[in-house]
Amino acid sequence: MKVTVYSKNNCMQCKMTKRFLSEHNVDFEERNINQNPEYVTYLKEQGFQSLPVVEAAGHKAFFGFRPDQLQQIAG
Repeated sequence: MKVTVYSKNNCMQCKMTKRFLSEHNVDFEERNINQNPEYVTYLKEQGFQSLPVVEAAGHKAFFGFRPDQLQQIAG
């Protein structure tokens, strides 16, 4: 499953989300908006205003540290 995590520097919820996925052996691609500001436009177009944003194939995209949603991705 393709999982993408949009994050930014010094974001505790971003760190917790990435740690959760790593601890549950879920491979993910991190897209940092500090390094790639063009992602901000994409996220705003999707209706998101805060980070992290998690996109996973077959799941509705969501924002924030959401262990319940992450558990569904981790299976």
